[in-house]
Amino acid sequence: MSASKFSSITLLVTHYNRSQSLERLLKAFEAQHISFGDIVVSDDGSKPEHLDYLKSITDKYHFRLITTPKNAGLGNNINKGQDAINTPYTLYVQEDFDPFPGYKTHLENALAIMEERKDVDIVRFYAYFKYPYLKPYKNGFSEMIFKIWYPGYRKFHVYSDHPHLRRSSFLEKFGRYPEGIKGDKTEFTMAMSFNKNKGKAMIYDDPKGLFDQLNSEDEPSTMTRSDVRQSDNFAISFVRAIYRNVKHTFDYLTFKTGK
Repeated sequence: MSASKFSSITLLVTHYNRSQSLERLLKAFEAQHISFGDIVVSDDGSKPEHLDYLKSITDKYHFRLITTPKNAGLGNNINKGQDAINTPYTLYVQEDFDPFPGYKTHLENALAIMEERKDVDIVRFYAYFKYPYLKPYKNGFSEMIFKIWYPGYRKFHVYSDHPHLRRSSFLEKFGRYPEGIKGDKTEFTMAMSFNKNKGKAMIYDDPKGLFDQLNSEDEPSTMTRSDVRQSDNFAISFVRAIYRNVKHTFDYLTFKTGK
């Protein structure tokens, strides 16, 4: 397999206490002969043993390590990582995701979309659920259509922190990620800013067909959610969906962009 260097793309990986997962991700790209113009690993104040390991493999995987004296949360970690990027495009991936074999072709297609469609801000590669309002585009990608009057709360989730390709000017258009709040709130606030600022996104039609999210016993997920938020009980799910739609609509209508 011939190597593909995506010289216009920087791989941005946010990291916190999961150095083995990070190395597995970098190995997965290497195994597919995918290389980038630059690789930035933004660390959120990991334990010394994880930081020491990252420093020991920087030359092997050719990445720049951006650190912070203490844990400052997801928003700060993404902001400082994005600030360090100089290429036109950013491939954002959290350290617990791995690309499936054959991902290179889909990244090439996503980059081509962004180069021909200057109005597209991000191309997404993963989601927990299929977005409800899609307009087929090409090569297995569809445009995500957001209208405030569309039914259901899932329409608000056009933006996500899951793996995606974006323009490196992202923060200039949508503002910086809020800092000092929980990760879920950080992500949702950016989703609201994305919608309010008329962001445009594409997504791969099979939302779990390009990346695998891997959590091991040694390095479990660092994101925790309440049982009620995750419950599959029909009554709880029904009430939760109504509540979210009402609340998200209110949040959207009252959201101040403040870039």
